[in-house]
Amino acid sequence: MLAGIMDRMARCTAPVEGHRSSRARANCPACGSRYGRYGGGYSGGYSGGYSGYRGFSSPSYSSTGISGGGSGGGGSRSSARPHWSPAGSSVAYTPAEVRTLTPIRKSVEERAPLLRRDVFLCHAWDDREGAAKELHDLLESLGVSVWFSEKDVALGTPLLREIDRGLAKSRVGIVLVTPALLDRLQGEGIADKELSALLARDQLVPIVHDTTYEALREVSPLLGSRSGLSTAEGPMADIAAKLAELVAI
Repeated sequence: MLAGIMDRMARCTAPVEGHRSSRARANCPACGSRYGRYGGGYSGGYSGGYSGYRGFSSPSYSSTGISGGGSGGGGSRSSARPHWSPAGSSVAYTPAEVRTLTPIRKSVEERAPLLRRDVFLCHAWDDREGAAKELHDLLESLGVSVWFSEKDVALGTPLLREIDRGLAKSRVGIVLVTPALLDRLQGEGIADKELSALLARDQLVPIVHDTTYEALREVSPLLGSRSGLSTAEGPMADIAAKLAELVAI
C-alpha cells in the first residue's frame, strides 16, 4: 500500500500545475477520478503546501514568518518608552536602557524631597575641560542641577569632605568612564574614592565614552558589572537628555 501511495505522489501534478480547481484535480493522473477516494485529504495537504511555497509573498506567510520573525530577531533596533518619559518626548530608549534606569528612577522618586542636587558627576581630572564639562553643560542646559567639582569645591576646602557632602545630597551618581578615568582608577586616586562611595549607595549610572565595557571590566569588574549608557549608542546630547528625564520630578 505504501508503495502505491508513493507512486501516486510521484505522478501528482499539484507541485507543477496546482489543484486550485476541480478540473485541475480531475485531470491529475494521481488525484483524478481513478483515485477519487484519496482526493480530499491528499490534494488539500499537498497542493496547499506547494501553493504556499510557490506564492512566497502570500499574506499569511509574510506576516508570521517574514515580518514578525524579522522584527523580533533584531532586524531593526527596537525601542521602549519608560513610564517617567513625558508624553511627546523625542528621547528614544532601548529596552535594555529602560531596564537599567528603572531601579535608579525608583530611588529618585523616593529620595527626591530630601536632596538638593539631581546628579553627582564623577570624572577623571583630565576630563574636567573636555567630556566632563560637555556633559555638565548639557545637563545644566536641560535644567538638571549637577554637583561638579570644578565649580562646587572652593579653594582651600578639603576635597574629600566636599565630595562626601556632594554625594550625600545628590539623587543619582554618574561616572563618566573614559580612558583617562581608567588610568586614574588603576592609580587609586580621588576618582577611585568617589567611585567606591557611589558603588556603596547603589545609585550609580556609568556613562561609557570613548572606551568600552570590556576595557572597564578589566580595570573595575564591580563597576563594569553595572549596566549604564554609552555614547557608542548615540551622542552625548542624547545621554544628557535621558539623564534629564530620569531625574525630573
